[in-house]
Amino acid sequence: MIASTTGSSPTPTSTSASTSTSTSAPASTFAPASTSAPASAPHSATVLQPRPFGYVVGDLMQQRVLLEGGARAVDLTSLPKPGRIGAWLERRASSVVSDSQGHAWLVVDYQLINAPQAITTINIPAWDLHLRTSGLTLQVPAWPVSIEPLTQRTVIGQGGLQELRADRPAPSIPTGPLVRSIEIWAGALGVVLALWLGWVLWRNWRAAANQPFARAAREIRAAGEQSPQAWQAMHQAFDRTAGRVVQATTLPALFRAASHLDPLRPRIEAFFAQSRELFFGAGLPEHPISVGELCGELRRIERRHER
Repeated sequence: MIASTTGSSPTPTSTSASTSTSTSAPASTFAPASTSAPASAPHSATVLQPRPFGYVVGDLMQQRVLLEGGARAVDLTSLPKPGRIGAWLERRASSVVSDSQGHAWLVVDYQLINAPQAITTINIPAWDLHLRTSGLTLQVPAWPVSIEPLTQRTVIGQGGLQELRADRPAPSIPTGPLVRSIEIWAGALGVVLALWLGWVLWRNWRAAANQPFARAAREIRAAGEQSPQAWQAMHQAFDRTAGRVVQATTLPALFRAASHLDPLRPRIEAFFAQSRELFFGAGLPEHPISVGELCGELRRIERRHER
């Protein structure tokens, strides 16, 4: 900070036998705040000014104005109002602070809000500070400072100081953990699929071995479609499906126990009628029902209703 004062010499001056006024700097860092004058005359303030150079857009500059003369404190009518000052500066909120020697200072901050295209000198404007107790007015003088652009308008073009720089390469991501995770989960998926496929095959094998019409189909292929053993295999399949011995007179019990066979009811009734003729009558008619075809259709219905 730089101390700035204007006014007469710091040597005390006496104006009358009954009234005298003297001012002196509170320390060796600044000059006297004012000289003797009428109560209403403006007085030059003791100001610690900011450094006069090296500012870019966004930087803060701070003024400090001494508010005490000797041991007598002074009061402010009002603090300077914050707001924009011209094209370059904005005054921020002010505050009053005390230093280690007990002197009161008014602290006023300014912020540079625009960026010049070249090094430029601007002024922190002068302003007046009104004191309520004594009615005095302290004059804070203007203060020139130099401001600079963030970058030069022309590029040096040497080394890394080029107009355009190459894109920064994207950081490489370690893929080892990701690959291991994929391998683990892919292996787990493979195991699950293998178990599921094994279960499906086992289920189909068990169904082919234990379901009534699946067993009947194997026996019919082994015995021949028109042999009595094929017809007996069909009777046994109907019995296992109904959970009881099924005859032509008890077919309603079969359809109550296995309602999914109802679409083939006419052909099942025809089978039982021709079976009675085969075993207890004149034998099969000229065009008998196809036991193998009927068993195949019953097996397809049976497979759709397997649990």
